[in-house]
Amino acid sequence: MRHFLSTADWSRQELQALIDRAREFRKSPQGDALKGKSIALVFFNPSLRTRTSFDLGAHQLGGHAIVLDARGGTWPVEFEDGAVMDGTAEEHVKEAARVLSSYVDLIAIRCFPKFENWTAEREDPLIEAYAKYATVPVINMETIVHPCQELAHMMALQDEIGDVAGRNYLLTWVPHPKPLNTAVANSSLLIASKFGMNVRLLIPDEVYRLDARYMDAAKSFCDQAGASFTVHSDIAEAYDNVDVVYAKSWGALPFFGQWEGEAPYRAKGAGFMIDDAKMAMTNNARVSHCLPMRRNVKIADSVVDSKNFIGLAEAENRLHVQKAIMETLVAGGTN
Repeated sequence: MRHFLSTADWSRQELQALIDRAREFRKSPQGDALKGKSIALVFFNPSLRTRTSFDLGAHQLGGHAIVLDARGGTWPVEFEDGAVMDGTAEEHVKEAARVLSSYVDLIAIRCFPKFENWTAEREDPLIEAYAKYATVPVINMETIVHPCQELAHMMALQDEIGDVAGRNYLLTWVPHPKPLNTAVANSSLLIASKFGMNVRLLIPDEVYRLDARYMDAAKSFCDQAGASFTVHSDIAEAYDNVDVVYAKSWGALPFFGQWEGEAPYRAKGAGFMIDDAKMAMTNNARVSHCLPMRRNVKIADSVVDSKNFIGLAEAENRLHVQKAIMETLVAGGTN
């Protein structure tokens, strides 16, 4: 039995097979891989694309999705071993995961960090606990990484520019009124480097470096592919001759949970919004964002509404890649 928690645990060949299968689902949406089977979709955070695409995907594969709102529609869950449960949590994940496993064939979890302690939260404790105690495959619908988004992103890139190996990829920090999760940024580094792209990370200050786990993984994957991984703070240098621009905002980890001190560093990125002038420095680059996206804060209207923006295709691909993931995992499940 395998889980789908991070693409770091899957080979490039396995990930490509999922993308190839997703393309088949795009041509022929219906299937029977989940006929007579079900998936529990457990949401600790809001969702539009993820909930819709997983629910619909399960239906198109002949299965049934149970959507659980863990913010108030289910019991609060404790996930630490040995915890004295005298607080708000009414149920331990040991019971919750096992009970759900007795009902359904797949469990999918969406749970963002609490923005309290990155040292603890970087271990992804809740979904790791579900994976530990569940007896069916567990799928990551976004925690500190977003592996489903990664596959949808790479599928869109391959559709647009073909083989991505050796092409120049820019992940750029962009402005946002508040600090956000690093999940999509972490995932962007993982998938671009694993597929052999020359990866550039553009940040307004060193405090916006991502967790060493993902920086080191990206460098390792690039090294294995004979590609490069570089970090930039100069906009012109970073955008020069890139083939792909991926936009994301995230909070600086040194200020995790204590965001007041981040303000002056965030101000350094005021000019990082993607606009026509920056895109003119690229190699007619494709540009994307995971959505939702604040127009004219992260990316200018003129760029979003151009033919080079592939964010909508990427979002559609979520449906297709998630069906491929569910089909693959349920074939090796235990129910």
